[in-house]
Amino acid sequence: MTPDFIVTIGKETVWMVLLVGAPMLILGSVVGILVAVFQAATQIHEMTLTFVPKIVAVMIALLLFLPWIMRVLMDFTVRIYTNIPFYIG
Repeated sequence: MTPDFIVTIGKETVWMVLLVGAPMLILGSVVGILVAVFQAATQIHEMTLTFVPKIVAVMIALLLFLPWIMRVLMDFTVRIYTNIPFYIG
């Protein structure tokens, strides 16, 4: 294994983590911004109003994107395992 090969595997792994986490992070951020705008417009500054909608949005995103996340992670894992003979040689 060369250093370039290890860097490539590391890059693919980081990209996979970003790709899998993106739907939840994006939806949580959008909901957070909407709640912040609502709080600024109404001057209601309740702490639970900040966290509960974000948690619900992230859970909904997780339920909606779970089949896609599983497929992407399984494809990545299968690709890593099937290329093990090439990694050794």
